[in-house]
Amino acid sequence: MSNDAVDIASSFRPPAPVPREDPLGAIALLRALRDNPLEAWTREHFENPLVVAKLPFGQVAVVSDPGAIQRVLLENVANYRKDVLQRRIVAGALNNSLLTAETEPWRFQRRALAPMFARKTVQGFAPVMLQVADALVARWCQLGDGEIVDVAAEVTRLTLDVLRQTIFSDGLGRDTEDFRDAMRSYFDTIGQIDPFDLLNLPDVVPRFTRWKARPALRFFESAVDAIIARRRQRLAEEPDAVQRDILTLLLGAHDTETGRGLNEVELKANIITFIAAGHETTANALSWSLFLLSQSPEWSECVVAEAEREFDGPPEGRSDRMVATRAVIEEAIRLYPPLAAVSREAIGPDELAGHAIAAGTMVVIAPYVLHRHRRLWANPDMFDPTRFLAGAREKINRYAYLPFGAGPRICIGASFALQEATLVLGTIMRSFRLQVAPGFSVWPLQRVTLRPRGGLPMLITPRRRDARPIRAVARPEAARHVPPTY
Repeated sequence: MSNDAVDIASSFRPPAPVPREDPLGAIALLRALRDNPLEAWTREHFENPLVVAKLPFGQVAVVSDPGAIQRVLLENVANYRKDVLQRRIVAGALNNSLLTAETEPWRFQRRALAPMFARKTVQGFAPVMLQVADALVARWCQLGDGEIVDVAAEVTRLTLDVLRQTIFSDGLGRDTEDFRDAMRSYFDTIGQIDPFDLLNLPDVVPRFTRWKARPALRFFESAVDAIIARRRQRLAEEPDAVQRDILTLLLGAHDTETGRGLNEVELKANIITFIAAGHETTANALSWSLFLLSQSPEWSECVVAEAEREFDGPPEGRSDRMVATRAVIEEAIRLYPPLAAVSREAIGPDELAGHAIAAGTMVVIAPYVLHRHRRLWANPDMFDPTRFLAGAREKINRYAYLPFGAGPRICIGASFALQEATLVLGTIMRSFRLQVAPGFSVWPLQRVTLRPRGGLPMLITPRRRDARPIRAVARPEAARHVPPTY
């Protein structure tokens, strides 16, 4: 597909905060970081390669220079560890997982888990992803024309169902809605930065904002314990009948160098991490992609045409051939990256982008800022998927686009997420037209991930009166969701 296949004049500016001219004062900054950190960025952050500020918890350097980012994440990675603030934010259920482990424990887990996300393994999950997408189409086909559906909630259920069938083929043992509610509660809670963390008070001082997460943590612990026990029993009683899903692979994972397997704490933490990161980030990518396509008739029709062509072709390599659909998703996660910011603490002194970095400095790499930086992107605030088509994509600096991170700690499930999002987006778009519900204002909200604030209520209309899923799938009850009045 050539870059001129879609009229780039149809680009538009999706909703996002206008950068501030001046930094916020201490109290206003604390309020913004609690309510929506996206609204704290200044114009300087989007124009300069490095911005240094003195905050209550220490010196912070926000880095948007690709060379400096490469140094932090790859070339001098040993000098930059996860900082205390970030570890506190993702503490609890995600502790001791691949996401939070450091040094040798992290290297061990990475070696042990990497085979589960090899290209061939991920491609083997495509039929399940399509089956779950078809089930969503079947549900929506039974809705009345123009009925309002919270698309953000629907695709969250969908991504949870994909995980249920790829990680836990025996089922979650709990209602999917309970998992969705617990995850939403957990992310809402840990996504609000506690003032005590910003003031760097010791961990013995209670964080009242964390107390809200305790019911979710108890739910995860109980659910995962039951899932593991049930699978171990099946493996002991009928090993040949157990599906080789990710849970089975996790239980059998071992370090290729030492032969050691995951201990119980690491096992549970990684299962919860895969559920949390695996469904939330992909659901948000799908939500933003569907919203952006609803605002761009040209790109919407381009994706529909591609889906019609590719879904009638061979299934092998289908998602790789859907280049326009993939470009839309990659542009969506450029504008609304799965993780708005990552941070590291400098262990020793260094130099980044010509600036001296003292030991103890918190170095922040904010994909949300980086992906909209004036020095790195043309018309950075505009929706323009042609950036990711052949001929243009090759010009993007590897360290200017970090939706899944970079370096040794790049997201292990990136290919899984992109394949799932591509297949699901094509399936939905070939069957339905979507329009934001009248009177609803879409706005990005940062809660660890970036999601549409208040969900994404949309009008769902079949493209054809005879719209049907690709394969007939039974419609589970309670899957239909009509949001409250906004």
